[in-house]
Amino acid sequence: MNTLQVTGSWKEQKDILKQKFAALTDNDLLFAEGKNDEMMGRLQLTLGKTHDELRSIIAAI
Repeated sequence: MNTLQVTGSWKEQKDILKQKFAALTDNDLLFAEGKNDEMMGRLQLTLGKTHDELRSIIAAI
């Protein structure tokens, strides 16, 4: 899987991520079509996680 695939409601998933990681803001989780790499970069910087770790966390929601 080369791109992030969001299943279900992104709003619900975003809320779960913000509960799990208090440092996240709405701007960190801004998911716009074609901008998922930009969002993943912001998440990596904010959380100190690798791209693969973030993909696993989001997939598990």
